This record gives sequence, structure tokens and C-alpha cells, in this order.
Amino acid sequence: MTQIVEFLASVHPFDILDEPTRARVASLMLRRERAGGDTIYRQGEELEGLNLIESGSVAIIDGNDVQVSELGRGDSFGERGLLRDGRAITSARMSAPGVLLTLPAAEFHRLMREAPVFARFFDHSPDSGARRASAGFATRRVADFLSGEVRSCTLDTPISEAARIMRDARVSSLGVTENGRLVGLVTVRDMSDRVVAQSRDGSLPVREIMTPDPVTLTPDALGSDVLGLMFERRIGHLPIVDGGVLRGMVTQTDLMRAEAISSSALRRDIARAGTVADLAEAAGRIPDLLAQLVASGQRHEIATRLVTDVADAVTRRLLAMAEDRLGPPPGAYLWAACGSQGRQEQTGVSDQDNCLILDDAVPADSPYFAELARIVSDGLDACGYVYCPGDMMATNPQWRQPRSVWRRYFRGWIEQPDPRAQMLASVMFDLRAIGGDPGLLEGLQAETLDMAARNSIFVAHMVSNSLKHRPPLGLFRGFATIRSGEHRDHIDMKLNGVVPITDLARVYALQGRIEPVNTRARLQAAAATGVVSAAGAADLVAAFDLIQTLRLENQLRQIRAGEKPGNFLSPADLSDFERNHLRDAFLVVRTMQSALRHGREVPI
Repeated sequence: MTQIVEFLASVHPFDILDEPTRARVASLMLRRERAGGDTIYRQGEELEGLNLIESGSVAIIDGNDVQVSELGRGDSFGERGLLRDGRAITSARMSAPGVLLTLPAAEFHRLMREAPVFARFFDHSPDSGARRASAGFATRRVADFLSGEVRSCTLDTPISEAARIMRDARVSSLGVTENGRLVGLVTVRDMSDRVVAQSRDGSLPVREIMTPDPVTLTPDALGSDVLGLMFERRIGHLPIVDGGVLRGMVTQTDLMRAEAISSSALRRDIARAGTVADLAEAAGRIPDLLAQLVASGQRHEIATRLVTDVADAVTRRLLAMAEDRLGPPPGAYLWAACGSQGRQEQTGVSDQDNCLILDDAVPADSPYFAELARIVSDGLDACGYVYCPGDMMATNPQWRQPRSVWRRYFRGWIEQPDPRAQMLASVMFDLRAIGGDPGLLEGLQAETLDMAARNSIFVAHMVSNSLKHRPPLGLFRGFATIRSGEHRDHIDMKLNGVVPITDLARVYALQGRIEPVNTRARLQAAAATGVVSAAGAADLVAAFDLIQTLRLENQLRQIRAGEKPGNFLSPADLSDFERNHLRDAFLVVRTMQSALRHGREVPI
């Protein structure tokens, strides 16, 4: 037993157990010599316990008989199955003879319950560790801070009665409803400006002075959405509705009582900007915003959402500036973003990927929209959203077309899926409306998704395309880092970390006709619709969370060092704990890629 104790003292996380606990664990360990080629367990079998390699090496095999990892001395395996249902998720066999130690399952679970330092090492959930943070107003769901009775009146309520309701309830606004649905809004200011100042009769119905069809948000919106709309629309009251039914009201007074973080201040400054220089100054504070969000422990999906919200606000302000300069547009249009902005996953470094969808009544060669695209794209570049290297921007006439042409584009890409068509389709499946008429995209997106999902050849090509980017896994718990150049010994956390997961999520969305474009939302919807198993989706979400979190924390270090944030990370900058979990996250991605490849039987 002494030999096992000494070995455990050199292996994480057993080395951080107190000595009595480590001695007890060693006494319970089963020590076995294994020959090369021996099967340790097969996928689906009940696991005896946690395995630890004292010597030799072990190959981890997925359900398609593809080796996804090679483990060596000091590596443990089997914990994912133990933490799930006690059955092996993969298969394992000795690739070189050696000695294995097995900690019985009951003792493993006891340590997970009683030894926090041990549990943190094996807990791969995104909420483990110290990354959880209490959310302020901007990062909380609107539903979380709605309180009190909802105040409303009907269309026929006399103005004087509406005024008494507001006075007695000490509120500054009322929702106006018809058959239970919100149809208007009346405020104290309306009473002042439209009744008292105009000497109107108080017996008139409130419909005479209300604001019809007011701007609203749903309970699932974030506080930052409230702040952004109030600043951009210059409104002081925002009804919260669910399925058309009024659920509450958020006012500027609420904002004064609530915590407002820098993203809201940035959006306020952007909404008030009079020049591109003003916009650039505000956008220049994005690295500081990102650093603040990451340093305060905000989850990556909140941080990237808030950073993307700033990009959206900059784009909308530039569109307004362009219309001020050019005059009213000659027809309806939609400015849409794709890429990370489309998925609401922007970090501290982003180029621009955008397009214009025009109403069919507008000619494709309209000089108005050519100039509008130039103004907005140049403005985005000035604000740090550099021109797309692939020229996928609305300034390119190909990406500034009527809706019918866009429909033809998508149909052509789907019916003739060559490599370029695959690339374009992948980008365009992430489109999201930013400014203009969102109706120009809504029907087109659903129609294209349905058409693509029904074309098995196109789906097969999309699967093949999604497997081109591989996680940077090396042998024996190492990473396949870049071998030369400026980023030698680094990992590209975007191209080899995030992109493989976004590609998988896009394929799942295609297979399940899932409309959301956000990666996390796609994975969760894929599980809900049965496109991928709940366990597989949960593993991918956890892997995505970890990769994105480490990517943002690396950008935080770069910002603090006075550097421009980027996507290249050195594994040497991570702790043993982080390296272990990052490698396991990459292993999950590779396993899911293998499952997708063999499930569709497409060559790569």
C-alpha cells in the first residue's frame, strides 16, 4: 500500500487530499497488471470505479470504434460515466502493457460528496468553481425584477378615471388593454401634454390620448435590453408583455434604483452620438467592458451577449446617420449580421460580416443602398469592426440584393452544394436582423431551413464541412499547438475551439429545423427536439462553456497587459486543473464529431 500512497501523492487531485484520506483511498484501490490489447471496459458496461494509470498507456475508443484519446501515467478515466449513470460512455483498452489502479465507485462518489477539492477537479459543469456571479440589473432577466400589481385600464376608461388610478397607485403610467391584450400606453406626461395643455375634456376615453402599439419586451429579455431600448427610443416607460398580455412595467425610475453596468452606458452614449468619431470613442471602451464583465465572473454567454449588444447599437446608430444624410430610403430594407455578431457571441476581437436584404420593389443596383452600405461599413471599420477579409459585407453588390435574389442564392447553394456554396450557406445560416424591416428575413429564413433540411445531399455536405476544424488534441494528455511563427506553442481558441462546436450546432439546427442562431440555444433546442441526446448536448454545452470562458479569461489577461485581445492561448498559461478540463472539453467535441461523421457516413 505504501507504493500506492506515494504514487497518489504525485497525482492530481489525490495529491491535495489530506494524508488520512489519501491513505484510506490507497487502501481501497485495486491494483492490476494489464497486458497490451486488454479491454478495460466497453461502452455501456457498468463501471467498476475510477481508473488511474500507474504505468503503461490506455486508448479511449468512441462508439464508432475510433480512438479519440491516448492516456498515460497519472491520467484517470471513467469519471464522466460514473457521474452520469454509472455506465461507460466510451470504451477503453490497454495500448501498452502496464498497471491500473481502480478506485471503487462507492468511494469515488463518497469523495465527490465529502472532499470539495477532489470534486472540483472532476466536476465539469459550467457552474463549478468560482465563476458564478450575482447578476446586476443589466444581466438579469426582466421577469426576475418585475413586482407589484400590474396597473391597466380599458380603451373606454375616462381620462379622469385613468388619472385617479395612477394617483392612487402612485404610478406614472397605465397599460391600456382590450380583451386582455395590451393595445396602448398612457402616462402622466400624456395627461400633462395632451389633456391639461390642450384643455381637453376629462370624460373623453383614454384611447384619445394613449400611445397605440407601444414598444414592448418579453419577460425573458435582459435588463440591458430595457436600458438599450429606453436610450435608443428615448422613452421612459416600457411595458413587459407575454403573448400579448401585460405582465408589468419598467420605468426610468426603476433604472435609477437599479445597478446599470458599463454596457448600458456605452449604448446610451452610442444612441446620443452625433458623429462617427463619437461612436468610435464609445466603441473603443469595449475591451474595458469585456475586462470588467470577465473579471466580475459573468458567464461567457452574458459577456458576449452584452458585447454584441454594443455592436448592434453601433450599427443601428450608423444606419440612422446614413438615413439622415441620404434622406428616407426608397423602399424597405433589412441590415442583417452573420458570424459571431449574428450568433450574439462577439468577444474583444471581431470583424464585420453583414448584408442587405432589400424589398423586391427596390432595384438591386439602387445607388441609395450602395451609399448607405458604404457609410455604415466605413463607420463600423472606424469603430474597430474591421472590414471582412472575405468581403462578406453589404458594400459588396453580391450581398446587397432584393429578397427574391436572396431566395435564389439559398436555393442554388442547397441544390448545388460545392465547397464555396457550403461556406456561404454556413455563414448565412447565422443571419440575424439588426436594423430595418425584420420581416424581410423571417419568412426567408424558415423557408430556407426547411428546404435545406429536406435535401439529404446538402445535409451530408454540411456535415462534412462541419468536420474540417478539429480540436487541438495531441497524444498523452497534450495539446497539438501551433508549431512555428508568431503563435508558436499556442492554441487558436476560436478556430480549433469554438468553431468546431458552432459548426456542430449549425448542423443540428439544420437537421432539426431549429431557428435560433445562438450556439448555446441551438444545442439546447437540439436536445429538446431529439436531434442529439440530452447527455451529448449537455456535454457539448459544458465544453462550449469552458472553452469560451478560458478564451475570455485569456483576453482579459491580454487587455490587462496592454495588448489587443486575441484568440491565441498558450496552455502553459493555464493551471493543471484548467489544462485537464480543457483537454476533456476538446475530447467531448472530437467524440461528437466522430458520432456525427459515422452517423452520416460522409467522407472527410
